[in-house]
Amino acid sequence: MSLPPLVPQRGRRFAVTARILSAVVFSFVCYLCIGVPLAVLPGFAHHDLGYSTIVAGLAVSAQYLATLLSRPHAGRMADAMGPKRTVVAGLVVLALSGLFLALAALVPGTPALSLALILISRLGLGFAESWVSTGSITWGIGGIGGEHTARVISWNGIATYGGIAVGAPLGVTLAHDHGFIALGVLTFLLGLVALPFALWKTRVAPSHGERLPFRSVFVRVMPYGAGLALGSIGFGTLSTFVALYYASRGWSDAALSLSVFGACFIGIRLVFGNAIDRFGGYRVAIVSLFVECLGLLLLWLGHTPSLALAGAALTGAGFALVFPALGVEAVGRVSTHNRGAALGAYSVFLDVALGLTGPIGGWVAGAWDYPAIFLLAGFAALAAVLLSVSLYLRYGRDGNATPARARA
Repeated sequence: MSLPPLVPQRGRRFAVTARILSAVVFSFVCYLCIGVPLAVLPGFAHHDLGYSTIVAGLAVSAQYLATLLSRPHAGRMADAMGPKRTVVAGLVVLALSGLFLALAALVPGTPALSLALILISRLGLGFAESWVSTGSITWGIGGIGGEHTARVISWNGIATYGGIAVGAPLGVTLAHDHGFIALGVLTFLLGLVALPFALWKTRVAPSHGERLPFRSVFVRVMPYGAGLALGSIGFGTLSTFVALYYASRGWSDAALSLSVFGACFIGIRLVFGNAIDRFGGYRVAIVSLFVECLGLLLLWLGHTPSLALAGAALTGAGFALVFPALGVEAVGRVSTHNRGAALGAYSVFLDVALGLTGPIGGWVAGAWDYPAIFLLAGFAALAAVLLSVSLYLRYGRDGNATPARARA
């Protein structure tokens, strides 16, 4: 009896996944380097250099500002020059940011110089993040076709969160055993090691065609970016305030809730990554955001650690597919040769949402206590559900966008 075409189909699927991983591995390296100094840098600036906690926080935030400002340029660079050159440029800047971070560790006796070197490093890391991440996604999509856009974005998200999850504890261990300079050295070496692999990987030629002004691209993706921003508030709230929330209720093991969130996030992306291709981005976004809303409401109402853990799990499961689900629809609103610009514009909304969550959430906590932050995030997720429904009613039923593979 001959085998059905299931085996070759699985082989093709494995080959596609392998090609996706060969592109998003550069995002993993970049976010690994982002995670390495995350838990150590504020303490170095505050305790070793003697600066206030505000200055220490600004040193960390400099990276996010650079990422936000460079997103549009990264998208245009990937469209015009090709994703390979974009990733290569990002890896070079990544290595240089590690070099400056190592130099900062050598001059703690001159705090102003050390802080200046740290800021240069953080700005470079921010540019590297936008170039490597945007370039990796467009490289993956260009290498296997637009019908796999959702899978590429999903795997890139796993690479980014996985890189940070590995990098943060690794950075703490390295700083404890070898000093702050080890963080800069590791970043420098990782950038150099990844560079030849990027140069060796087959390039994808930049697409040719009319380049829309960035303002036009931004307007087209803005509704999807707004949904992403509203849905990202829950993630930003949980990651920023869950430790304080647990402490306010006298609970321990706040880190467990973050682990549960991350495990559910990655698990859903791995298990249900094909849902966007099967059902379309709009439907998946609506269900995902609703699940996230339920999780945030559980965190608001949770009177026991078990309920809080359940809320964190639902929040992670719900948020897992929001970025790729809305992202695949956003990219579908522009032509192929404006895909990188669309991804850059779309990602800006995530950067802005996460940047504003801290100060706004802090104000809400000061006025109404920590549970109120999760209630606010729940309302934001619900607003994102309603926005996604309206987008589906407007665009998703005309056959132009759903399911995802219909656009390729």
